[in-house]
Amino acid sequence: MDFSKETFLQKLAPTSPFPFLITVERAEGVYLYSPDGKKYIDMISGIAVTNVGHRHPKVVEAIKNQVDKHLHVMVYGEYIQSPANLLAHKLSTLLPPSLNCTYFVNSGTEANEAALKLAKRITGRTQMISCRKSYHGSTHGSLSVSGNEAKKRAFRPLLPDVKFIDFNNLPDLDEITVRTACVIIETIQGDAGVRVPSKNYLQALRKKCTEMGAQLIFDEIQCGMGRTGKLFAFEHFEVVPDILTTAKAFGGGLPIGAFISSYSNMQLLTSNPMLGHITTFGGNPVCCASALAVLQVIEEENLLSQVEEKGRLIEELLKHPRIKEVRRFGLMFAFDFDSEERVNQIVAYAKEHGVICYWFLSHPYSFRIAPPLTITESEIREACSVILKAIENS
Repeated sequence: MDFSKETFLQKLAPTSPFPFLITVERAEGVYLYSPDGKKYIDMISGIAVTNVGHRHPKVVEAIKNQVDKHLHVMVYGEYIQSPANLLAHKLSTLLPPSLNCTYFVNSGTEANEAALKLAKRITGRTQMISCRKSYHGSTHGSLSVSGNEAKKRAFRPLLPDVKFIDFNNLPDLDEITVRTACVIIETIQGDAGVRVPSKNYLQALRKKCTEMGAQLIFDEIQCGMGRTGKLFAFEHFEVVPDILTTAKAFGGGLPIGAFISSYSNMQLLTSNPMLGHITTFGGNPVCCASALAVLQVIEEENLLSQVEEKGRLIEELLKHPRIKEVRRFGLMFAFDFDSEERVNQIVAYAKEHGVICYWFLSHPYSFRIAPPLTITESEIREACSVILKAIENS
């Protein structure tokens, strides 16, 4: 084994000058363990990935069973494979009838890239509308419709014909016209610091897109898979998108994403041109087996029914005069403070004392909490006790 910082810092491409630098040997449930035996409570689920906990036994069992059968055998869309069939069928039973056809990809940004292509193909239009402060991924197309200019400036030019509107702002919906191919929106803005729209806003958005013939894309990569107390956050708002994207927690720790629409819409990717979208590893059988197990765990262990109670407990425990604002939906939290420096101090103290919380890419004066849905009351109390001490010592 090689756990050296030198290899990590010199041989692996960096993402920032300040990596978190926790050394992980194994993980189980809500805990990460370092080689020296120190354990950390993971209160961010690997950034909204391990919603059913690290190495859930049923997920691990599904992965092992599939590994014993076969791994990759062909690019997506050519061979009939049971894991993809079972997963697609399961999704069709959990989603509204208009979201009955799934295309599996490898990540959230890929799902959004493909959703943008599909919307253009459906409508024959080019204009894409997104929201300021949004985050949809870091590949060129997804970055083009993300709302943080500081993260985009160095990589321009990006996709043309992208317009930005304010999230949860009704007058801005007038920007949607007969030129608009799609509106892509996080049902709940994650990286902006857990921004929750009104039901009235999302319903007005749905109505406007329908009137103008524009496709409505809900990005549920961060807020989906039970994070809000529903399998998908849009279920809270009585609104159904034309295209849905998911990833992160979908695979239970393995890389898989999906974009989902109607069967008739998806047929448009098969001709003019044929292979209008293609991926080598999309629908990987091991990843699909893992994702199916995640859905089964959420269902069989009644995890959705526990989300709100656990969220309320965390909110009750984490009260402190230094907290300027708390935004929460289910087990998705943002805690605002007066400065980025204070947030960094809180995160550093918590890490030192065995609890992982984190900041937001586009909202640095908040820190995030999004623990596994499987977290117990005693684990919540233990973690929150450390976080309160971190706040007190900041």
